[in-house]
Amino acid sequence: MKRSVLQAILASWLLLLYFDCLMRLGGFARVHEAVRREKMIPEANIHGRDRELSHAIDLACVLYFKPVLCLQRSAALALLLRRHGIEAEMVIGAQLLPFLAHAWVEVGGDAINDKPYVGEIFQVLERC
Repeated sequence: MKRSVLQAILASWLLLLYFDCLMRLGGFARVHEAVRREKMIPEANIHGRDRELSHAIDLACVLYFKPVLCLQRSAALALLLRRHGIEAEMVIGAQLLPFLAHAWVEVGGDAINDKPYVGEIFQVLERC
């Protein structure tokens, strides 16, 4: 594996740990605030990086020591993408019957870590 891929997986794993701790200590409000606070850092070469970094998060989830929730995964991916110069939004949605809440990440209005039609299944409650 290339060094940059391993670095992305390690950064992803550390972000999963960070959001796991935030969820335990402060709940949804702290996670939401951390994602809203993170600003995008411009980077010159971003073409195709969103899918590559999403894949790194997926691999980090496999290596994580417990199951990863969609909120934790999406918050980590949103920060990782922003830190690589990609304008990403974490989206929180819900469906009424049966009640279910879900989080995913969009880049340019397209879901990148979920089904492309996830926005049709869930009513969007928040974008951050």
